[in-house]
Amino acid sequence: DGRISRQPFWIGSLVLSVASLVVSFVVAAIFGQGVFGSLLQFIVALAILYPSVAIAAKRFHDRDKSGWWILIVLIPFIGLIWYIVELGFLPGTPGPNRFGPDPLGGSPVPPGA
Repeated sequence: DGRISRQPFWIGSLVLSVASLVVSFVVAAIFGQGVFGSLLQFIVALAILYPSVAIAAKRFHDRDKSGWWILIVLIPFIGLIWYIVELGFLPGTPGPNRFGPDPLGGSPVPPGA
């Protein structure tokens, strides 16, 4: 529910990625790559999954698209490129859309502008 602009998307994605890497390295260093270490890394990945999907869904909402568009990443290669370009580089819908107000506080662009 709601919208986020590109900056919070990049910051949130970076924080989640770094946290995941750090925890994975710590778990691997302490428990190794055995069954228990792999299980803990899997649990960490599941814990990171929800906020990652929430960030992406809010960013898709800013682009006036359903959060279900996150499934685009399941298409090999092209899906990941589409995801990065769509969420990371293209601006959101100016003004309010069906998912909420503009996170940047901008007003709609007047027709003919």
